[in-house]
Amino acid sequence: MQDFRGRLSSMVDNVEKVIVGKRDVIELAFVTLLCRGHLLLEDVPGLGKTMLARAISGSLALRFKRVQFTPDLLPSDITGVSIYNQKQNDFEFRHGPVFTNILLADEINRTTPRTQSSLLECMEEYQVTVDGSTYPLSGVFMVIATQNPIELQGTFPLPEAQLDRFFMRIRIGYPSIEQEMTILSMQMQDHPIHTLAPVATEADLFRLQEAAKMIFISEAVKRYIVEITSATRKHPQLQLGASPRGSLGLMRAGQAMALIKGLDFVDPSLIKIIAKPVLSHRIIVRPQARLGGVTAEKVIDEVLDSVTVPV
Repeated sequence: MQDFRGRLSSMVDNVEKVIVGKRDVIELAFVTLLCRGHLLLEDVPGLGKTMLARAISGSLALRFKRVQFTPDLLPSDITGVSIYNQKQNDFEFRHGPVFTNILLADEINRTTPRTQSSLLECMEEYQVTVDGSTYPLSGVFMVIATQNPIELQGTFPLPEAQLDRFFMRIRIGYPSIEQEMTILSMQMQDHPIHTLAPVATEADLFRLQEAAKMIFISEAVKRYIVEITSATRKHPQLQLGASPRGSLGLMRAGQAMALIKGLDFVDPSLIKIIAKPVLSHRIIVRPQARLGGVTAEKVIDEVLDSVTVPV
């Protein structure tokens, strides 16, 4: 267990050379990767969303591709397209950028729902179907999507069905004054992403993903998870509560976070850490409550306070 923790700690430390002072955010990103999930980064421009994706792929020597989502982007621009080959007298498939390990879907809410939905099969089934033919994706595949919550003009908000495909939604947040001073000093001559060296391999990641599944979780903690998601379905300020997929997400994220922290069991305190990133995008606040300043995060805080923590 300590060997796994040391390996994960070195990976987090490596990414922190690029994303300064945001260790909790980096750990949540690695939790998503360990659980074979996808990540939605929702924050204002300039806080390092793209750099976080690049740093994770660089730390593991993974293939990385970036797609800038725009209103004129087509599904075939992501998945690929069949082109007629005159020499072979047949159609051949040209792979799109989705055939990679880490796909950065930059400003995903700026493209049309038709193009957004082209990612659904990729994210859920790890495959692409084009012209009746199915092509498998890599064994390590993660979509890191970004969106700006401030500018809403000309955007297409992700529907609930697609939001639910993301394992976590996190925000990076502004750095402190000291952290921002460190960033300025680090980037006086060059960006640290250009000299970032890998500290693990794809094979190491496979072993860590399998190890996360083996972390023990007691029946009491499982019941605690189910009681949390069940409480969201009964909350008067919510129009829609978390589904069983939310419960599964809490369980798997708890196992992965325990592995990062060097524990061989899931402690209830870990569930409190991951509750907001895992559940906040899976619940819908009633419009009248939203007008009163109620947010999904505030509701989750109320739910966590109301559910008895197992001893």
